[in-house]
Amino acid sequence: MSELWQHTAGQLSALLGTGEVSAVDVTESVLERLRSVEDDVKAFITITEDEAKAKARKVDEMRSAGEDPGPIAGVPVALKDIFVTKGIRSTAASKILENYVPGYSSTAAARCDAAGLPLLGKTNLDEFAMGSSTENSAYFETRNPWNLSKVPGGSSGGSAAAVASGQAVWALGTDTGGSIRQPAALCGVVGVKPTYGLVSRYGMIAFASSLDQAGPFTRDVRDAALLLDAIAGQDPKDATSLPIDHPSYAASLEGGVDGMRIGVVKELAGEGLQEGVKIRFDEAVSVLEKLGAEIGEVSLPSFEYGIDVYYLIAPAEASSNLARYDGVRYGLRVDGEDIVQMNSKTRAAGFGPEVKRRIMLGTYSLSAGYYDQYYGKAQKARTLIIRDFERAYGEFDLLVSPTSPTTAFGFGERTDDPLTMYLSDICNVPTSLAGAAAISVPCGLAPEDQMPVGIQIMAKALDEPTMFRAAYAFEQSFRGRDSQIFPELVSR
Repeated sequence: MSELWQHTAGQLSALLGTGEVSAVDVTESVLERLRSVEDDVKAFITITEDEAKAKARKVDEMRSAGEDPGPIAGVPVALKDIFVTKGIRSTAASKILENYVPGYSSTAAARCDAAGLPLLGKTNLDEFAMGSSTENSAYFETRNPWNLSKVPGGSSGGSAAAVASGQAVWALGTDTGGSIRQPAALCGVVGVKPTYGLVSRYGMIAFASSLDQAGPFTRDVRDAALLLDAIAGQDPKDATSLPIDHPSYAASLEGGVDGMRIGVVKELAGEGLQEGVKIRFDEAVSVLEKLGAEIGEVSLPSFEYGIDVYYLIAPAEASSNLARYDGVRYGLRVDGEDIVQMNSKTRAAGFGPEVKRRIMLGTYSLSAGYYDQYYGKAQKARTLIIRDFERAYGEFDLLVSPTSPTTAFGFGERTDDPLTMYLSDICNVPTSLAGAAAISVPCGLAPEDQMPVGIQIMAKALDEPTMFRAAYAFEQSFRGRDSQIFPELVSR
C-alpha cells in the first residue's frame, strides 16, 4: 500500500471525507517525506511545520464536530514565496526582503487557508520571479528531482520540485511568461496558467502587473482543476480581477476531445526543438487524434516576436514595480550619507544581477527618446499576437505546442548567456502576452536523457473548461503517466 504522501489530492480528499484518514495523518506523512528529501531537492525557503499541524488539527476537529470544512480540507499545500503570508516571512527569494514579515496575506494564500489546506511552507524561486531556472534565488539553487544536477525550471522551480518529489501534494506558483508551465514540464508535473484576472493578484509580490497570474502545480489534471476552483474568483482588492462567476473546473473534466478542433502551432513545433521533445510532442498529438480530435496546423507569424515583446514589456513594468524597494518603507536598508546614497546602496546590496539587468532594460525602454522606439512598438506587436490568437481560435478550439523547447538543462549552462536563458520561455510568452489560458501536462521522457517533457494545451481567455477537458482526456490515455509520478532518484 502506498504512503499517504504519494496520493493525489483527489484521492486524499476522498479518504478524508469518509474518515479513513485524518488531516493530521496526511500532513504528518507529507512532512516526513519533506524532511527525508529536502536536503537533496532544496525546494523550500521557509518550512511552516507547526502551522501545518495546527491547521490539520483544526480541520479534524471541525469534522469531528459534524461541521463541513470543505471538499479539499486537510490536503497540505506549498506556496511560492512570492505570495505574502501574514506572520510568515515572505522574501520573493531576494535579500532586499530577507526579513520581511507581512501583516496581511495574499488573496490566493487566504483562499487556500479558507479551503482548509495546511500550509507546508514557502517555496524557492528566481528572485522576484525573474528567471527560468531558479538559479537566480538569493539563497540557494533548487534541484530537479529527476536529476539533481539539472535545474527544475523557473521561476516557480521550488513549487514544481516540491510536487515532483512528493514534498507537497500540490502547490501554487506564478506565471508571468511561463514560470508555471516551463518548470511543470521540466519536473514532470501538471501546471496551469489561468486567464489573466481569474485569480487575484492582491498580495502577490509584483513583477509585471499586466502579465502576472497565479496558478496550481499538481500531480494530475483533476487536482489542478480542484485547486483552481479554490483560488479563482473576483476579488474587490484587485482591480484587474475579472467580475465573473467561474464554472466548476473539476466538473468540466469529462466529455473527451471527440470532434474537438486542435491546432498545432507551426512556429512552436518545428525548428529549435530538442529531438526527444519533438518525438514526445508528436506522440502526444497522435494520442489526441486517436481520441477523436481533428488535428490541423496553424501558422501564427507574430509569435516570432514574442520573446522580444515580452523582454521589453515585462522589464518595463518591473522597473516601475520595484521602485518601491527604496530602503524607506520596508525591507532591507543600507545607510548612506543622504537619502539618495541610502537608496542606491540599498538597491545595490539587495537586488541580484538578473533583477538589476531587468530594471535597467525596463528603465531604458521607458526613457525619453526611446519609449516609442521600444516600449511603444512592443505594445503594438503585442496587439498583433493577440489578433493572431483570435484568428486561430476562430478556426480551432484549442492550440498545442511543446511546453519547453528542451528538457531540463544543467546548472550554469545558460547563466552566462541571458538570451539563451530567455529563449527557454519561447513557447510560453505568447499566451501570457494575450492574457489567455494554458496548461502543461507530462507527455513522457525524452529518450536521449530520460527527463520529462510536457505538452502545452492553450485555450482562449476564460475557456479553461475546454482546456481541462482536453488535458484530462489526454492524461487518461497517456500510458506512461503512472510511471512518472515520482522520480526514482528521490524515492530511495
